[in-house]
Amino acid sequence: MTTETEAIVVGAGPAGLALSRELSLRGVDHCLLERGRVGERWRSERWDSLRLLSIAEQSALPGLDHGDCDPESFIPAAAFADYLTRYASTFAVPVVEHCAVTSVELHDGGYRVVGGGRAWNARAVIVAAGACDVPYVPPCATLLPSRVRQIVPNDYRSPADLPPGGMLVVGGSSTGLQIAEEVHASGRPVTLSVGEHTRMVRRYRGRDVLSWAGDAGILDDPADGARNVEAARRQPSLQLVGREDHRNLDLANMRKLGIRLAGRLTAINGDIICFDDQLAQRAEASHARMLRVIERIDRYIDDNGLKAVPPDVGDLAPFDLGSTPVAIDLEADGIASVVWATGYRRDYSWLKAPVLDAAGEVRQVGGVTELPGLYIIGLTFLRRRRSNFIDGCGVDAAEIAQLVHQQLTQPIQMRQHRSAELDQCAAASSGGSF
Repeated sequence: MTTETEAIVVGAGPAGLALSRELSLRGVDHCLLERGRVGERWRSERWDSLRLLSIAEQSALPGLDHGDCDPESFIPAAAFADYLTRYASTFAVPVVEHCAVTSVELHDGGYRVVGGGRAWNARAVIVAAGACDVPYVPPCATLLPSRVRQIVPNDYRSPADLPPGGMLVVGGSSTGLQIAEEVHASGRPVTLSVGEHTRMVRRYRGRDVLSWAGDAGILDDPADGARNVEAARRQPSLQLVGREDHRNLDLANMRKLGIRLAGRLTAINGDIICFDDQLAQRAEASHARMLRVIERIDRYIDDNGLKAVPPDVGDLAPFDLGSTPVAIDLEADGIASVVWATGYRRDYSWLKAPVLDAAGEVRQVGGVTELPGLYIIGLTFLRRRRSNFIDGCGVDAAEIAQLVHQQLTQPIQMRQHRSAELDQCAAASSGGSF
């Protein structure tokens, strides 16, 4: 039996739920298909101590806040999963849980979606599967000795679950640093391999730095107005951590804790792990990027005559990382596990419509694909810098929902074309980094 509907949303995370509310406001008949429960990744693919990296006031979807909690607090991942469930209930989101989509194909002037042993026909499909889909593990991981346990962030829960011994964490983004810090605090020696990274202070001039960035318009920088959007989308997540003490999370603090720092992993030869010697240069470039953001915040404060406490010069000072090893011996150093905090890739093997590029990513501009009625939401820097932030999902959802509504009110023309929205976005050169 096949169900007929106007639109199908693939995924019931923050982006999918916000989009559902916007579609309902426009009278669009739709259904969300979720492979697990609402907000599944926040329930089963996050470590126990994780809190959101954005403060509560920037971690709500349209129409439902977080109640009486401190607006500058950081919500635990499990509590955020409960919030998503409450959001779905509050707005009567038409979601089918435990329904993994296995196929989306062109069909009879629209799309045929198959999942969970059921099928739907729809004129529009919106992919809301998220930016953090499948953890990326580099091919060289197969060269590690079999006795070394390999872990991806989705499977890490706490240090208590790790084998005895030290740990190598590969990846200098927020995830890599948080796991390295937590494992080190448990009494295990930790080595942190760092490639490209994005340093950022947690608080600046008396407020959370992301709160300033929001007010200053930095988070709303449009994707079509920057220099190199693909570079911006590949940029590692900010080195921020959600803690009530608002501490900074950066390489200087890692070193002070006693965590051994190394450059980018370049080769594995059994127990011998090799690194490059470019960490100091990358740290310098990352520091410069942070200062550019700080300069924009200062300019916003000055231009608007705002009162703010003076900057903490120590927080903004560059730091000397000292010498870093170019090779380590896992066995000699007692390292029993490796965490691959090396980013994510998207798996669109179920998306049979011809919109994937050579890298397997969806060809799109601003969430609009080449096929009428096929959209995507929730990706990094999709339409604006905050597109993959929780509140950014809500902003993008309103715009994507309006495009879907406009598409559904037009005659069906299932031929490949570039819509006016696509042409408008493509006319500008892409890019920019934080």
